[in-house]
Amino acid sequence: MTPDLGDLYQEVILDHNRQPRNFGALPGANRRAEGFNPLCGDRVTVQLEMQDGVVQDIRFQGSGCAISKASASMMTESLKGRTREHAEEMFREFHRLLTGVAGAPDAAALGKLVVFGGVREFPVRVKCATLAWHTLRSALENAPDIATTE
Repeated sequence: MTPDLGDLYQEVILDHNRQPRNFGALPGANRRAEGFNPLCGDRVTVQLEMQDGVVQDIRFQGSGCAISKASASMMTESLKGRTREHAEEMFREFHRLLTGVAGAPDAAALGKLVVFGGVREFPVRVKCATLAWHTLRSALENAPDIATTE
C-alpha cells in the first residue's frame, strides 16, 4: 500500500470513529445481539429491523477502539437495505480481507470496506475489526449468546 493510500485509509477509519454512522438505539429492532472482544474489552450491540429478509434498518451501540467503532459504522452503512444473503456474503468477504483465509476477497463487493485491509498486518487488531461482524451474524440468527471474536 502506498503511503498516500495508507493515509487516506487511516483518515476514513478515524472519521468513522469520530462520527460513527448509525450509532444509537433502534426502537423498531426485531433482531438484536451483543458482542464482546475479551482481548481488548470492546463491546458492541447490533440491532436490526428485518422485513421479508431485508435489513430495513441497522444500528449499533457500544464502546471500543477506533478500528472496532469504525468497522461497525461502515458495516451498518454497507448493509442497510440489503438482503440477509448479501449481509452473509459481506461477512465472508470482510473476513477474507482481514484473514486471507479461503482466498482473496472480492474488493469490488467490499467497496469502502477495503480500508480495513491494512489491519491484516496487525493480527491482534483483526478481532477489533471483526467484532461487529460476528455480532451481526448473531443478530441475523437471533442467537441468545454473546458473540465473541474467539
